[in-house]
Amino acid sequence: MNRAIVFIFGIFISTITWGQNKSEIAIVPQPVKVTQKAGYFTLPQNITIQAPSVPELEQTLAVLQKKLSLPTGKKITVSTLAPAPVIKLELNKTSDTMLGNEGYRLLVTPKNIIITANKPAGIFYGVQTLQQLFPKEIESNEKVSGVSWKAPCVEITDYPRFGWRGLMFDVARHFFTKEEVKAYIDQMAKYKLNLLHLHLADDEGWRIEIRSLPRLTEIGAWRPYRVGQFGTFPVPTPDEPKDYGGFYTHEDIRELVQYARDRFVNIMPEVDVPGHSLAAIAAYPELSCSGGVGNIGVSAGEPIKDWSTHTAIYDDNLCPSNEKVYEFLDKVMTEIASLFPFEYIHVGGDETFKTFWKSSDAITQLMKRENLKTYEEVQGYFERRLEKIVEAKGKKFIGWDEILEGGIGPTAAVMSWRGSRDGVVSEGATANLNGGEVAAKAGHYVVMSPTEYAYLDYMQSDRIMEPHVYASLRLSKTYSFNPMPASLTKEEQKFVLGAQGNLWTEQVFTFRQAEYMTWPRAFAIAENTWSPNENKNWDDFVRRIEAQFERFDVEEVKYAPSMYDPEFIVSKTSDGELKIGLKNEVNGLDIYYSFDNSYPDRFYPKYEQPLSVPKFATQLKVITYRGKKPIGRMISMPISELKSRVK
Repeated sequence: MNRAIVFIFGIFISTITWGQNKSEIAIVPQPVKVTQKAGYFTLPQNITIQAPSVPELEQTLAVLQKKLSLPTGKKITVSTLAPAPVIKLELNKTSDTMLGNEGYRLLVTPKNIIITANKPAGIFYGVQTLQQLFPKEIESNEKVSGVSWKAPCVEITDYPRFGWRGLMFDVARHFFTKEEVKAYIDQMAKYKLNLLHLHLADDEGWRIEIRSLPRLTEIGAWRPYRVGQFGTFPVPTPDEPKDYGGFYTHEDIRELVQYARDRFVNIMPEVDVPGHSLAAIAAYPELSCSGGVGNIGVSAGEPIKDWSTHTAIYDDNLCPSNEKVYEFLDKVMTEIASLFPFEYIHVGGDETFKTFWKSSDAITQLMKRENLKTYEEVQGYFERRLEKIVEAKGKKFIGWDEILEGGIGPTAAVMSWRGSRDGVVSEGATANLNGGEVAAKAGHYVVMSPTEYAYLDYMQSDRIMEPHVYASLRLSKTYSFNPMPASLTKEEQKFVLGAQGNLWTEQVFTFRQAEYMTWPRAFAIAENTWSPNENKNWDDFVRRIEAQFERFDVEEVKYAPSMYDPEFIVSKTSDGELKIGLKNEVNGLDIYYSFDNSYPDRFYPKYEQPLSVPKFATQLKVITYRGKKPIGRMISMPISELKSRVK
């Protein structure tokens, strides 16, 4: 009887301990299974790490040594065989089928830490999780005093939902240095994202050295410098200096590829063709259907397309009827294939406005000769020829979902960016299916990257708070993304490789802004692709990413606090009175406001119901609080702006 009471009391105490300490564990992405135990592990002054002598683990050990020694001042010793290791990294002799190639088990006890995995990648991801169990100061690049270097005792079993967990970084619209790309890789890898998609060529710049085509970087990598609202700049004058830009040499690419591989990240190159090709055409005008007539050179951010009519103002397309184009692409793909070991080469294929094709006699003759009925079929002809070139280099072919429209080869993969509201013009497609679903149902491998969930260039808060882009994407919307469409059968689901977020950089001029646009929405992408979908909980996700914010503060990585900004909901009553609703994205916050042009704090009126605007008011100012602490940004909203939003 007494033993039973003690046992029940023990369970009760364990439950209390979990409830009290749950907030200490704030891992992103959420592991598959977490069991917290009683007690803590405290780092001793001398730390012994036992790890197998495997080349793939060298960088993992280097990162772990740096994290455990630099901020703590502790002494680290690494050995392949230690009598009593403090931290033990162990590769399974017999494969644990549950873990696969990237999963791991992490055990933290009061005496030691053990990470086991089938493969080195699993050890690496276990180390990333371990770092998140220690205090935030472990992210510091200098010694920190007064910190209790302890981690809660825990048992974790973890493995990814998808194999493709990516971010696309557009280095074409604005150039980012090799060191900045490395910093981007570092942050990705910490959160178990394993695919960096580099968008290397577009209208605004060609960013990779092709030694057999030197004009691509001599001319195509440079343009006049512009600051302001991208897409509204004037056309460059002939005498204007073209001194903004840059490119990666072969040596740079090899260095980046190895840097990423050391962190279990693959790099996939993209050269976007046949559209988005002004930089290539600036270098080699004969590649366009117009032969370079009216060629403005590399785009510097001026209007080059009329999106309302899908009309190209300047010829940014390679010409499918020109054999020189395929000779050009063969040279490009030969060098790219030799530099990037990843199995896929991304060839773009999106937003190919057919304006100049329609006025080309050579295209008309091509259509007659090949029995092509539409200009989408002309692009299909181009894509199939390019697919053969890519495959001849030993690589797999992937493009944006427009490549479906004219028909593609049986082995081509699709990256789906257009959601159901955009539709897809493709044989067998219906209005309620996006490109990814169409591709999977047709037996093509697909990566899900829909605009309405995964476009990281979109505004994160109200448009008066963000660099202007044509759409918004709040964090909660990204977090709600399920990469696996419900319409797919179990057999069709096998074709979904995973998902990624895309950071286009037309309005991203600096790396600090790239960080701001990426985080925290990339936390959601990481969780959507790694963690079980059924475990999602928005409030708990917010709690955990707020812990990551604190770590970013220590590391001085920039992120967006936009989730604390309220949403403005504007309407008019039947008698014409303007009503303003305010809605928090994060639960448990209070909103305070003013109409008198002063800056509100928590002693001002608290928002309780839709607001009526005083007759002569010109500004609504709002700020969010958590309890007594201001947590949101002060937003100054012109009443004229609110009136303009009434539908």
